[in-house]
Amino acid sequence: MSRDIDQTGLFGEFRRMVKTSGAVGGIAARIAGNRMGLKTNAGVHAEDLKAILGGLKGPLMKGAQLLSTIPGALPQEYAEELAHLQSNAPPMGWSFVRRRMTAELGAGWEARFRSFGHEAAAAASLGQVHRAVTSEGRDVACKLQYPDMQSTVEADLKQLKMAVGLYYRFDSVIRQDDVLVELAERLREELDYTREAAHLRLYRLMLANTPEVTVPEPVDALCTRRLLTMDWVSGRGVQAVLDTNPTLEQRNAMATALFKAWYTPLYRYGVIHGDPHMGNFTVRDDYGLNLLDFGAVRIFPARFVQGIIDLHRALQTDDEDLAYHAYQAWGFKDLSRETMRVLNEWARFIYEPLMQDRVRPIQESNDPAFGRSIAEKVYAGLKRTGGVRPPREFVLVDRSAVGLGSVFLRLGAEVNWHRLFQELVADFDAQALAERQRVALADARVPPPVSG
Repeated sequence: MSRDIDQTGLFGEFRRMVKTSGAVGGIAARIAGNRMGLKTNAGVHAEDLKAILGGLKGPLMKGAQLLSTIPGALPQEYAEELAHLQSNAPPMGWSFVRRRMTAELGAGWEARFRSFGHEAAAAASLGQVHRAVTSEGRDVACKLQYPDMQSTVEADLKQLKMAVGLYYRFDSVIRQDDVLVELAERLREELDYTREAAHLRLYRLMLANTPEVTVPEPVDALCTRRLLTMDWVSGRGVQAVLDTNPTLEQRNAMATALFKAWYTPLYRYGVIHGDPHMGNFTVRDDYGLNLLDFGAVRIFPARFVQGIIDLHRALQTDDEDLAYHAYQAWGFKDLSRETMRVLNEWARFIYEPLMQDRVRPIQESNDPAFGRSIAEKVYAGLKRTGGVRPPREFVLVDRSAVGLGSVFLRLGAEVNWHRLFQELVADFDAQALAERQRVALADARVPPPVSG
């Protein structure tokens, strides 16, 4: 199946809103009905939601996935379906690709390649990837953005805001105002592939001394705002590797590489990759990892990273004052001590593997619903204590922790998570992080964040 219709400008946004508004409105009404105790077939509706969002390609799907990682933000049936959504939209046809490549590189673009695959090698939420060889013989991946994605993003953000607004008329325990602002800015940043090329350069700098992880190099001369060209890196999907029954040592190697890929940048440079689903990395032959997608990247001030480390220490020592200070550093405002204690229950669930100096799986409970039970308990506690408004800086860190935890669980890895963590934070210095971050951002030519 292919599509070659270019919907542009205001008309494209209008058509998008017409297509999504009925689905989103119905979904929000069902969610509200569930909260009010009305009998609805939530499992069936969740499957419908998954099909609708997967077919629409993306930004709206990404927003719903993000909400699915926050305890209590969506009914469980919806959260479970959305958490498993992948960006497997039908690819665009060759006539579309030719026209788009001409728009990005000019009429003679084909002379810049020895070969260019007519079929997409992969399809994502905002674009599709083609394998090619440059005129110099360099094996590359060309990610080409779908047409009119700016109006698509803006229409989807309006629809998501509408759905969340209707939902909060019935349930305002977790107020997502700042979450939606954060999501909007990160999605707008993802539209600019020159920014993603800068993120590639940034990650190559930050992980230069982490041999377990490969970051492809962008080809700057073949990059535009809607075309990202980078080295092609060979690897297998995580599930394909798991299907070969790898040894515990091999599974541990994958988990260790994944931990370092996500948390070395965070604790050394204040940078996190906010989208850890398994389509964003592949496994090398030595069970290291290739990182592939760098659209959802968040840069934090040093005080936020200090807060993450302080909360870990506070939980270890039952220091409520330090925990309260950590939440303040994250941006939580007007937080009561009672609400903080509820949030600590979620934090203990996330931090637990890091607090025990021994080899262990990421989750020791054999109950597949264990995480759900914790989330339900936290939601009930927040409802009892008056609710909470998560700060925007909290969003991608929480999403990464939840997403990585699910991958570690699927890998069945057993490592000393405490020691991996301590290796990164033992000599933490906020001023040193700020200086490393300043130099790395300048060297990688990362533009300032989008706002508004």
